[in-house]
Amino acid sequence: MMLNNARPVEINGKFEENFASDPALSAKRLMLTRTALEEASFDAIAAGKMQFAFSKEVKTLPVTNQLSSGRCWIFAALNVLREKTAKELGLSNLEFSQNYIAFWDKLEKINYFLESILDTADREPDDRTVSFLLQTGIADGGQWDMIVALIKKYGVVPKTAMPETYQSSHTAIMNRMLNMRLREMAAALRDAKNAGKDTAALKDAFLQEMYNALVICFGEPPKSFDFEYTDKNGVYHVERDLTAKAFYDKYVGIDLSEYVSIINAPTPDKPFGKTFTVKYLGNVIGADPILYYNVEMDTLKDLIMKQLNDDEVVWFGSDVGKFGARKEGIWDKACFGYETVLSMPLTITKQQQLMYRDSAMTHAMVITGYNVGKDGSPDRWKIENSWGEDRGSKGYYVMGAEWFDQYVYQAVIHKKYLSAEILEKLSDEPIALEPWDPMGSLA
Repeated sequence: MMLNNARPVEINGKFEENFASDPALSAKRLMLTRTALEEASFDAIAAGKMQFAFSKEVKTLPVTNQLSSGRCWIFAALNVLREKTAKELGLSNLEFSQNYIAFWDKLEKINYFLESILDTADREPDDRTVSFLLQTGIADGGQWDMIVALIKKYGVVPKTAMPETYQSSHTAIMNRMLNMRLREMAAALRDAKNAGKDTAALKDAFLQEMYNALVICFGEPPKSFDFEYTDKNGVYHVERDLTAKAFYDKYVGIDLSEYVSIINAPTPDKPFGKTFTVKYLGNVIGADPILYYNVEMDTLKDLIMKQLNDDEVVWFGSDVGKFGARKEGIWDKACFGYETVLSMPLTITKQQQLMYRDSAMTHAMVITGYNVGKDGSPDRWKIENSWGEDRGSKGYYVMGAEWFDQYVYQAVIHKKYLSAEILEKLSDEPIALEPWDPMGSLA
């Protein structure tokens, strides 16, 4: 389609003349010829002000490492849950098996994908929803309500009961192969349903095939296991033949239904004080749907601080691809002079970033502390990441206040910290967002 009244680029010497008239632009060009833009823009003086010291800090365990996988949401959730268990058992470190949860997540997502394909079989393949489902396939990422569904159905196990494999920690090629096969399965299921044939047996055969592939890649989830540990006093403990659900009930015992995803999405289509869900986003069929409650940023921060003040850490989602120094362990806009180096303003608002597809939730982590600044509000936050101990301060990061306001979108809060008004509105029928909405992105 032709663009009406469109103007082409006209190179008439004006651009070159304007560039040449400013010596600073030529100096910047020379600087960036052999230097990475991120390095050239990094402000070490500003970074020095982002100290790893906090007025409120919850004592937590050493960081974990998701390696080359997109399972941050699983790592973050299990990092939250393990704190209670480790404290009660007197352990200096503890990990629940991320591989165990990821296995069941993959199988449930495969089933959810196939059911979604059957549900939309009457639409053309280029229908936007069908295209989205096919393009997305199954990925590593997920949402808080999705891990709640998995834990309620399958429980959790210690990492020793189902340790990592190479494929669980390096998922790119495996995911590519699974999705290639899933799209072939989608074609077969659509053809069968549109021809009036029974699809149940075909889908079951596909699930068996995928289960086999997952066991090959992840190992087989244990039906039972022995839980052995030595506490901080050197005393050995063992409990034999535990199931995953029995282990969760006895050694974790947190009622996950008491937690709610609170979001800050300041766009016209998402009024504050309303609940939202996302079409075709989930894993376990029959589980509670994804549910968000949208609030202003000050409310979200206040809820986070209330939970931290009771020494309970917070699972949250943000866009970590913006203004971050991974080696130093910093997320802070003031630490990067991109505007100065590139000679252009970067003043896009949070609302604009969501509406014009510049930002979305890309990573889940855990908030473990904050620091109160001169004005009485938080000026930085302590973050437990899952990228290993080699980055930041032994794997912990610091996040600036301005960055937090612009790029944090979601936090999971216990209902006891919510107002009576919010609690009442949680039962409202949620507004269903389209699958491609930024709030449908997977951390």
